[in-house]
Amino acid sequence: MKIEIKIDETCAEPKILILTDKITDEVNLIFKKLSLDAPMTLAGFRDDTLKILEQQRIVRIYAAAGKVFAATQDGEYMLRLRLYELEERLDKNSFVRISNSEIINLKKVTNFDLSFTGTICVSLSDGSVAYVSRRYVPKIKQVLGI
Repeated sequence: MKIEIKIDETCAEPKILILTDKITDEVNLIFKKLSLDAPMTLAGFRDDTLKILEQQRIVRIYAAAGKVFAATQDGEYMLRLRLYELEERLDKNSFVRISNSEIINLKKVTNFDLSFTGTICVSLSDGSVAYVSRRYVPKIKQVLGI
């Protein structure tokens, strides 16, 4: 694949043009990546107040007692979205699902302990520990390149 950038001072807005003889998986992947909007904002509730949560400050998002919570550097907030809805809103380069009830921010991971048989123990920057369920171990290994 060739990449080419042309500078045109009369151009008011950047434009991306893909020239190809046919639509391939690679072309579709490039199109999807370029089409993605910026990660959406999240609203968290704590003590009857609403706060806009910055994704880079979120350590983990988890479900407990029928509710969804975001653990941030500032504390925990209740979210009104389901985990699958949050997966769509979160930055795909930073967040990964590790179980049916938890999503972690990879940028807030201090280490992965692979010594547990069949699962992975994840230590997070806020001191909490999470476990990758067996179902999600192959996905985490792929993300980590191991």
